[in-house]
Amino acid sequence: MEKHIITVEGMSCGHCKNAVEKAVLALSGVAAAEVNLAAKTLTIEIDEAKIGLTQIKETIEEQGFTAL
Repeated sequence: MEKHIITVEGMSCGHCKNAVEKAVLALSGVAAAEVNLAAKTLTIEIDEAKIGLTQIKETIEEQGFTAL
């Protein structure tokens, strides 16, 4: 498992946090996902053989946020 930190713009509340975490955790290959609202980051643990950062960023953007 590889750990990555992604900056996510546009999150401002618990609902935003839950939406991002739930969407990312639903992806095959994601073992853990935790949003830090204050830092505007998403920390994830993924199996890079099953999923890439591009797919994760697309999933975040589908929720209405900007992944950097």
